[in-house]
Amino acid sequence: MRFWGRNMKKLVIIGANDFQNRLILKAKEMGFETHVFAWAAGDIGERTADHFYPVSIVEKEQILEECRKIRPDGVCSIASDLATVTVNYVSEALGLNSNAYEVTLRCTNKYEMRKAMKAAGVGTPGFVKVGPGAAAEAVLAAGLEYPVIVKPTDRSGSRGITKVYRAEELPDAVAAAVENSFEKRAVIEEYLEGDEYSCECISFHGEHHFLAFTKKFTTGAPHFIETGHREPSDIPEELQPGILEEIFRALDALGITDSASHAEFKLGPDGRCRIIEIGARMGGDCIGSDLVPLSTGYDFVRMVIDVACGQAPSFEKICEPRTAEIRFAFTAEDLKELEELKRTRPESIVRISEMEEENLGKTVDSSTRAGYWITAE
Repeated sequence: MRFWGRNMKKLVIIGANDFQNRLILKAKEMGFETHVFAWAAGDIGERTADHFYPVSIVEKEQILEECRKIRPDGVCSIASDLATVTVNYVSEALGLNSNAYEVTLRCTNKYEMRKAMKAAGVGTPGFVKVGPGAAAEAVLAAGLEYPVIVKPTDRSGSRGITKVYRAEELPDAVAAAVENSFEKRAVIEEYLEGDEYSCECISFHGEHHFLAFTKKFTTGAPHFIETGHREPSDIPEELQPGILEEIFRALDALGITDSASHAEFKLGPDGRCRIIEIGARMGGDCIGSDLVPLSTGYDFVRMVIDVACGQAPSFEKICEPRTAEIRFAFTAEDLKELEELKRTRPESIVRISEMEEENLGKTVDSSTRAGYWITAE
């Protein structure tokens, strides 16, 4: 039986799914009493939390009122753009450590994000925001050339993304993006050539700390659904300082001061870094919760908790760094590959998720992938 004392530290966590459960378990390991808010959907965090509140993560005012009673030491979430809005709204209202609420709104809207980075001279794609029924004239007016990428202004997880090669394809792509958007707007942007990567960082009181580069693998055009990630990346060492300088400039331009960050970018054939977008939160797809600790030895989840509670992150290593990778299951062939891995290299397997086999062959975005497995060697 667990007893809660008057002086026990309290952490509010926004979200209860499998990714957030890594945060819940870490907080409990650190001695926090965990208070978890999420829509009641039978997620694992509903059972592992010390206290669970069946409140949707978007109900920030209601969560704030509950938090005034809880009086937490910190409020946090990992790997969710939607949750960060509530995290920073509540933290700011309670005087807790976080990014400013206005920063969160900028970092969860791709159009506002690009405007801020462009104004600061950060290398980003050309772009234009459009509404329902946008015509090809918007592409021409913005000086963009085909192919272009069309995506919702305010969603993640590969939802509503389409590569468009010709003007006649644009209406359907915009309609799909707008349908997936909360604000019913889309951004049309320059298509960037090159390999895709991300940069994982932690920031505290405006000082940015680099943790890892991640190599990203996708299905490619037209929807670019992520099939896997690997750390360390294959970025040449001589290019890394320049990339980091550009990313830190972008973090400053967005106003990110106190959180994890996940910066997605492409390296062109000339080695130039062009930033696609930046989340003021840990990378999803187990990048932050699993790949960073496995590949660097750093306890990234603990860093997020420390920063939320106003403590400087610790860079003490908790394990020996290894090459870490996550793969996602899309088809029955992927599951056969997993079975072969179990037979030939079982020692390399770190974790295998539950598999939703009814999704095999039906993946339309990141949320409909059948499952994943993580390896480290």
